[in-house]
Amino acid sequence: MKLGFLGTGNISSDVISGICKSRLNINKIYISPRNRKKANSLKRKYKGKIIIAKNNQEVIDKSTWVFLGVIPNIGKKILPSLKFRSNQTIISFISTIKYHKLKKITNNKARIVRAIPMPPISLGKGPIALYPPNKKVKSFFDKIGTCIEIKSEKLSNNFWAISGTMASFYELLKVLSDWLVKKGLKRSDAQIYIMSLYSALAELASLHSAQNLKKFVLNSQTPGGLNWQVVNELRKSGYYKSLEKSINNILTRLNKA
Repeated sequence: MKLGFLGTGNISSDVISGICKSRLNINKIYISPRNRKKANSLKRKYKGKIIIAKNNQEVIDKSTWVFLGVIPNIGKKILPSLKFRSNQTIISFISTIKYHKLKKITNNKARIVRAIPMPPISLGKGPIALYPPNKKVKSFFDKIGTCIEIKSEKLSNNFWAISGTMASFYELLKVLSDWLVKKGLKRSDAQIYIMSLYSALAELASLHSAQNLKKFVLNSQTPGGLNWQVVNELRKSGYYKSLEKSINNILTRLNKA
């Protein structure tokens, strides 16, 4: 199978890395030349598998599946002038161009799937939400992550909204590591500690994913203890309500798109 990527930004690069490290039987990956620096980097890293196309149309012409990894404004600008084949599968990573709009602006009967990959896909890890369900696309992504099929596009917007919390998560890690640095620790030691701690906490919760997360909140604190103090101070400050408000704002934006 031959794959094509329109856009070589962070997400497309992460997906390409995940593919190249996996056992997927991919003959060639054609990528657009827009981000020349990243395109050349991918070509050097995965020699013999990556081909930089002359333009976007060549990416489409040479590929069985085409991945749309451009930002929404660019997508709206370039997609209507490109010609897709009816026997192709189009997989879109574009957050604010909905399914029916993609159908309209690509102007063809090709199979379209919207996917939400996250950066850990470069390691073969992390969730990928798909709409609409597609067995072949699910089987593909299950080899480089954990696929979740969504039957309703409106429901899939909730997953797009949650994907918008990634930077805030890293900001939390940064704040905590910065605090340790201010207290006299080396930045390398501070970051290793914080990343190791949160990675282990997430892994522990993942091993018991059938349990309600409320149980983890309760079991990680004792009345009057350190964790009890922090979680309750953050609750009183409105920290968690503010987080929920931000996610709701993202969802409103997605629903209006």
